[in-house]
Amino acid sequence: MIFTERFNDVLKTCGKTQVEIARAVNVTKQCVNDYKKGKSVPSVETLYYLCVYLDVSADYLLGLSDY
Repeated sequence: MIFTERFNDVLKTCGKTQVEIARAVNVTKQCVNDYKKGKSVPSVETLYYLCVYLDVSADYLLGLSDY
């Protein structure tokens, strides 16, 4: 899945822990871990908050653009 690959790439470079991300976007650490492993994908609302918090575009995470 493109989302999983790109989400993992962003996690490697963002300098934030899964716990910090989970708190910032109001999900559990397990949710973030599931996104990382490709077991689930975020809702549209959570995707928005992830993009804002991680300073990345939804288009990039969804594979619609390369940046």
